[in-house]
Amino acid sequence: MPCGGRPHQHDYKRHGTTTLFAALNVLDGTVIGRNMQRHRHQEFIRFLNAINAEVPADKAVHVVLDNYAPHKHPKVRAWLDRHERFTFHFTPTSCSWLNAVEGFFAKLSKRRLKRGVFHSVDLQAAINRFLAEHNQQPKPFTWTADPDKIIAAVKRGHQALDTRSLSR
Repeated sequence: MPCGGRPHQHDYKRHGTTTLFAALNVLDGTVIGRNMQRHRHQEFIRFLNAINAEVPADKAVHVVLDNYAPHKHPKVRAWLDRHERFTFHFTPTSCSWLNAVEGFFAKLSKRRLKRGVFHSVDLQAAINRFLAEHNQQPKPFTWTADPDKIIAAVKRGHQALDTRSLSR
């Protein structure tokens, strides 16, 4: 079932696809984004190079990532070793929602992509327009959830995962 809560028709075709790499500056709300055809370590390194070029050289860069394999590839680790101002922080398994940029992805999906049918070029253009509009009036990221509730939810999630793995 797709995210809209209704099933796809039997003849549903996925027309437009892209991989959006995005970096959210939580201090001012701006987003650096790049559309790429694939999500391999090579594309991830190209995105890291774009961040490196756009962020002032005197700034430290903290990157919050999920545990997707390309993020931990040996060539990515070698890149990280050569760029000392970058620090990677990995979210726990099944907790990518802890990554602030996920809220940006949700907003993009809801406001620009939901129920749309795109060819890849049109999809990338729609994403790029949204990025440009977003960056004209960015807002700093602020956690609104109670930290104790977040920690409790993480614990419940881990308990559920532990229970499932024990029952197998």
